[in-house]
Amino acid sequence: MLFSSIVFLYFFLPFVLFLYFIVPTKGKNFVLFSVSVLFYAWGEPVYVLLMLAQIVAAFVLTGGVERFRDSKAGRVFYILSVFLPFAALFYFKYYVFFMENLFRMQPKALPLPIGISFYTFQIVSYCVDVYHKRVDRQKNLITFAAYVTLFPQLVAGPIVRYSEIAQTLTQKVHCHEVYSRLEKGIVRFVVGLGKKVLIANVVGEFVIEVAALDHRTVALSWAYAIAVALQIYFDFSGYSDMAIGLGGMFGFEFPENFRYPFISESVSEFWRRWHITLGSWFRDYVYIPMGGNRVRMTRWIFNILVVWLFTGLWHGAGWNFIVWGLLFAGLLVFEKGLGKLWKKVQSTNNLQDNKFIRFMWKTVKHCYVACVIIISFLVFHNGQLQEAWADIQSLVGQGKHITETMRSSDMAVCVYLLRNRIGILCVGLIGSLPALTWLWTAIGQRLEKSKVGDIIICVVQPVCVIGLLVLCTAYLIDGSFNPFLYFRF
Repeated sequence: MLFSSIVFLYFFLPFVLFLYFIVPTKGKNFVLFSVSVLFYAWGEPVYVLLMLAQIVAAFVLTGGVERFRDSKAGRVFYILSVFLPFAALFYFKYYVFFMENLFRMQPKALPLPIGISFYTFQIVSYCVDVYHKRVDRQKNLITFAAYVTLFPQLVAGPIVRYSEIAQTLTQKVHCHEVYSRLEKGIVRFVVGLGKKVLIANVVGEFVIEVAALDHRTVALSWAYAIAVALQIYFDFSGYSDMAIGLGGMFGFEFPENFRYPFISESVSEFWRRWHITLGSWFRDYVYIPMGGNRVRMTRWIFNILVVWLFTGLWHGAGWNFIVWGLLFAGLLVFEKGLGKLWKKVQSTNNLQDNKFIRFMWKTVKHCYVACVIIISFLVFHNGQLQEAWADIQSLVGQGKHITETMRSSDMAVCVYLLRNRIGILCVGLIGSLPALTWLWTAIGQRLEKSKVGDIIICVVQPVCVIGLLVLCTAYLIDGSFNPFLYFRF
């Protein structure tokens, strides 16, 4: 079941909210668990048993960890608690890929359980944190199951750690705080819905239209590459906003997953802004345990390669994801070396106080990151590396998509598509920057200083939210194109 569907918006969600708020506090976790299982079973009636089995296994094994903590048995329980979720993930997501590429065998492909990468990482993080005494083990199976199956973030993140929502799961939240989070959650959800339905879906239609062409112009190739990046961003960040908003409706505070990544000045900054919960998970549970950056240079490079190989594979079992991950690993190593060189040049030539040099350097970095994003997501988007390479070549007027003599009919189609979709691309580019948020916040702060301003805010915000919800509903009723890219992860 998609968040951006009529069934979810007008049937499932209102029913769940009503049920959640009328039951006593002691029964809320059971309600969350029950409706989350129903939500998952809507699309995965068979694999819900796999998820439930993993929940029970993790609950039992962490109980063994707690009971035999200072013995070898406790360590065995801990190893099993981490190994079993990863074993299931490997079997369903990577087994066929490795068998085909390592042993040239072609086993029968298995359907990928929805959201398995997300809930596997949540289970593993909980088991590791219990073993290292970062969190207290949850002794109530229903409460633990509610954490793992929590439907707002079950199938597409953000990756929520137990420590981040343990208080809400186990303690009563004051009424005024619940209603405050509910209000903010509704606004956040509708904004995310708008990003997904009105921008990501429309840009996605343009991506499909251009991909279907045999030939294209250089201008259309650049528009296509930008559209691919925008579709991926608004699709996933919109869904993350909806998940965070839904969490707020039920009293939870989920971590942020995106912070305007397209304004980054470096690849490392980009990954501090893009899919934040995934990056922090790999940092805390893989990178730092391997030594992080407090090791010699060769070992640090090895650590980076391993982390980004895993990051690529997390997104999917395909060579394009592996190349995509290793590309970022190479760029991070390159940036570290270039950063040291630039600091040396600055200190040698006293360039630190030269405003023009700093402005030009900042501009160059923004352009560099923009090119990296565009090229990397062409690799990410294409299942075949040959197709990704053809798309990249077309950006410089080369490759199979570019011909020296294009027929007038083909040229007319390219011009029509570009002219027809340039508006939504501009909207996407503007929406991916923090300017609108800054403007809205500044106006809100100014209006809050007066009683009239407070009244205006109380009227304008609900009107905008309702209007946006109506627009999204009209689009969902009228259109049939409503995919979600991250369901395959």
